[in-house]
Amino acid sequence: MPLHAIIDRVTDRIRARSIESRAAYLAKIARQAEDGPRRAHLSCGNQAHAYAAMPDKDDLVGTRKPNIGIVTAYNDMLSAHQPYERYPDLIRRAAHGAGATVQVAGGVPAMCDGVTQGRPGMELSLFSRDVIALASGVALSHDTFDAALYLGVCDKIVPGLIIAAATFGHIPAVFVPAGPMTSGLPNDEKSKVRQKFATGEVGRDALMAAEMASYHGAGTCTFYGTANTNQMLMEFMGLHLPGSSFVNPNTPLRDALTTAAVQRAAAITRLGNSYLPAGEVLDERAFVNGIVGLMATGGSTNLVLHLPAMARAAGVILDLEDFHDLSENVPLMARVYPNGLADVNHFHAAGGLGFMIGRLLEAGLLHEDVRTIAGGGLGEYVNEPKLRDGRIEWVEGARETLNDKILRPASDPFAPTGGLKQLNGNLGRGVIKVSAVAPERHIIEAPARVFSDQEQVKAAFKAGEFTADTVVVVRFQGPSANGMPELHSLTPTLAVLQDRGLRVALVTDGRMSGASGKVPAAIHISPEAAKGGPLARVRDGDLIRLDAVNGTITCLAPDFETRIPEKHDPAASSEGLGRELFAAFRAHVSPATEGAAIVV
Repeated sequence: MPLHAIIDRVTDRIRARSIESRAAYLAKIARQAEDGPRRAHLSCGNQAHAYAAMPDKDDLVGTRKPNIGIVTAYNDMLSAHQPYERYPDLIRRAAHGAGATVQVAGGVPAMCDGVTQGRPGMELSLFSRDVIALASGVALSHDTFDAALYLGVCDKIVPGLIIAAATFGHIPAVFVPAGPMTSGLPNDEKSKVRQKFATGEVGRDALMAAEMASYHGAGTCTFYGTANTNQMLMEFMGLHLPGSSFVNPNTPLRDALTTAAVQRAAAITRLGNSYLPAGEVLDERAFVNGIVGLMATGGSTNLVLHLPAMARAAGVILDLEDFHDLSENVPLMARVYPNGLADVNHFHAAGGLGFMIGRLLEAGLLHEDVRTIAGGGLGEYVNEPKLRDGRIEWVEGARETLNDKILRPASDPFAPTGGLKQLNGNLGRGVIKVSAVAPERHIIEAPARVFSDQEQVKAAFKAGEFTADTVVVVRFQGPSANGMPELHSLTPTLAVLQDRGLRVALVTDGRMSGASGKVPAAIHISPEAAKGGPLARVRDGDLIRLDAVNGTITCLAPDFETRIPEKHDPAASSEGLGRELFAAFRAHVSPATEGAAIVV
């Protein structure tokens, strides 16, 4: 199938916008690669320090075996990352069998947004992405590695690792997933218990039992939030092995896929004949493919922040218009919670990413002619891995959906568009995700209630103050104000109001979680209020119109443009739980439209 005209047009627009930055980037990584394996240029003393604890150090000194560096986000508090505890030993065995050596180059922090939701620690969450990129840079700065394996799954971890992989773009990069936990209490049942707790219908014991039954073991949370969107993205962008994203942890197939990832990393170094630097994988076509995957699966809005930052690290400049135009032309092919009742295990069983990639390629909605770690183009990713006699074989994946309530072809989608809309108006520029929002709620016009944090909203709810249609404005939640925390803990409160028959919406310069859904939310509004953006001029009672059909966000108050903005008081977010350490980040972060980043 010829490439769809809009895919071609958006790709050309990105390429033209990035022509200077991408050329400079490619020249940089070419200079870094030109001398061959860097460790060969280290002094004897340098090398002795680097290999002192390795049992197979003589292999590095006396042979041309590739040395693979592991950058790991392992910790055993995050269920998604706990399986990585046993990966280094597994990887060492696989590397030895592949004629390579391997070292854990360094660890990166990995915080859990599920633990910090609604807490001060969430104000460090977005900035942790840049810390991860910096920590990865330190790990790889020893300049002794021919390829890198990146072990990470969750919200900020994969984007941070991608920024690092792009920065060290002369080094081949293979991303190694850990997989989702097995299915527990269905996500919709858990959500109902949360809403009942918010209204006082059940107590904390019932809430705790539901949460523990849902989040119950090792692996990624099973809803389609940011973590699982990251895993999708790595497959659509050719940085995972085909079909590897959603295989459960600690299974024979999962271990075999990890072994295969090591073998592939060893094969694509500059020492062999299949050199594949990460910077050549991460081109404008790969990022377009990633955005297409985001829209077709109904993925997390957090990636609208992360993808521009990731792309900038590779010299590629993305804009909100790219997301909007692709969303308008890419059909929604999946219904996974919160956009449906299924979880990612059900999605995988129904045909998963291989089915989606195959059908999108047939529709001309993906670039097939990209470089991937699998060795060929994106066509390799219609195949799925099978374990036969202890070895991985890739066979043709499902060509027909195995459950059309979860997964449909591009020719018969759940919706004709991806459901992500760019918003523009006198309140600024932002986005809204409507794939889980009922069509009759795509336009909300109601008086504003203005708050400076989410706790104020919950207090007003408990006091019974929401009795009419309302646009809840939560400002001073942008990256410069307090690190742009997710406001996911507002979801049960706003959902209750909506279920009571009120027309409600959220407007904020902050973020909402990838797990948020049915309440219309205009998010990432930029310029942010703390920088004097328009949200700082909104007052209680102003009529706000959120129109996701026409892509507008407007305050209808007649004197709106002439008002003096309210000032932000940074005191509430300046200290406690490490927030003191991130003052420089808040002072220098880029706007949300550019990825809310420090390092790119």
